[in-house]
Amino acid sequence: MKPQHILLALLVAAIWGINFTVISVGLGSFPPLLLAALRFAIAATPALLLPRPNIRWPLFIWIGATLFLGQFALLFTGMAVGITAGLASVVLQSQAFLTILIASTFLRERPTFRQITGTLVAFAGLVVIADTAGGTDFTMTGLGLCLAAALCWAVGNVLLRRAGTAVDMFALMAWLSLIPPIPLLGMSLIVDGPATLGHAMQAMSWGGVGTVLYIAVLSTTLCFAIWGQLLKKYPASAVAPFSLLVPIFGAASAALFLGEKFETTRIVGMIMVTTGLVVIVIPTKRFWRPQRT
Repeated sequence: MKPQHILLALLVAAIWGINFTVISVGLGSFPPLLLAALRFAIAATPALLLPRPNIRWPLFIWIGATLFLGQFALLFTGMAVGITAGLASVVLQSQAFLTILIASTFLRERPTFRQITGTLVAFAGLVVIADTAGGTDFTMTGLGLCLAAALCWAVGNVLLRRAGTAVDMFALMAWLSLIPPIPLLGMSLIVDGPATLGHAMQAMSWGGVGTVLYIAVLSTTLCFAIWGQLLKKYPASAVAPFSLLVPIFGAASAALFLGEKFETTRIVGMIMVTTGLVVIVIPTKRFWRPQRT
């Protein structure tokens, strides 16, 4: 990958990592499905000014249903019922391995030995990080919902690759954001009830507004547009592993702003994740190529 694209991928990882802390704060003001609905209602605003990307309707709907609707309905609910911001940022990154598996199966994108090795090292780092949970900062329901969200993200990644290279990703992300709001609002009305939703909207604070704007504008519109652009330029096996850095930013921001524990073992796991990512994205031949004289 080109250096500027690596920097963009790192920026996305940082914003997405901090996003888990922002979501945790936002869940203090809104029910999870309502928060997700508000997120995409705002993220869809640019679609009023942009033409719909030329993608077949079935593929368009499936991308929106997996990458946005499924992933965030499951993630927000999982965080609300029992998984902390720091741990959720770790578990959701299993999408990187699922993306490589699905892409190799359906797109015939065979990962290289270097990519497999780096992924295994990074996966081991995630296991070390997750092991620091100690069983006290998650429920099995929350964990299961977060894993299901990771699967939705992985499927959405692969479907994005199927969308082709000529698609305007900013316009696509805006139009895809039109799909989740109504289903999410309907589910929230059923699960939470009209009274709860009405109270949440009436009691909305500036802090709540800020969390929604961060999640909608930065985490959704900006980051998914960059992410989709990278998936257009490079194989999924080269892009998806960058999300393995999300737990580092997620755990750090959760420890800083939410007071979550930040143990030495978790730092070791983060170093392993970083090492695995370096192995994946930097070809060994760059270091061993003989210099010309």
